[in-house]
Amino acid sequence: TGTTIYIKDLGPQIGWTTVFLAEYAGPLIIYAWIYTRPWLFYGDGAALKPYSLCTNIAMGCYTVHYVKRLLETLFVHRFSHGTMPIFNLFKNCSYYWGFTAYVAYHVNHPLFTPPSALQTNIALAAFVVCELGNFSAHWTLRQLRPPGSKVRRIPYPDSNPLTGLFSLVSCPNYTYETGAWLSFTVMTQCL
Repeated sequence: TGTTIYIKDLGPQIGWTTVFLAEYAGPLIIYAWIYTRPWLFYGDGAALKPYSLCTNIAMGCYTVHYVKRLLETLFVHRFSHGTMPIFNLFKNCSYYWGFTAYVAYHVNHPLFTPPSALQTNIALAAFVVCELGNFSAHWTLRQLRPPGSKVRRIPYPDSNPLTGLFSLVSCPNYTYETGAWLSFTVMTQCL
């Protein structure tokens, strides 16, 4: 019939669960490493200067975010594709790990100037709402796909008010994720 099939070798593959665990464990470790060992990055005197409340809250937010992502990877997400090319793992981890080192370096710096308590607290509240919204969206999406299937259904809001965003945007999980990081940025005054 003259039909031609083109095949592309994507190379060695790695499972999505492994990808996400590697991507998300790195930021958790890197941020904590910089936070708990300031003398390695800023010199011997850095350990003598106490962290601001904002810096401590930022550490808590970063930790909660990535622990949530790790737990979601293990217990919430259902993947429609089993693998991705292993080369992408290095690109993805470089982004997550490098960005974390950049953020942690600035937020934990001895010369970091925290914003007002009001700004910190308002941004923290927004961060918490966005993290809960992100989890709610992930949970709603999980319910759309029975275990072991590739079924795709349209998500709708349910009794959880944080899922109401499904009526307004196509991917509320990403909307909440963006909101969480914008809140973190406002909380720390660091881009």
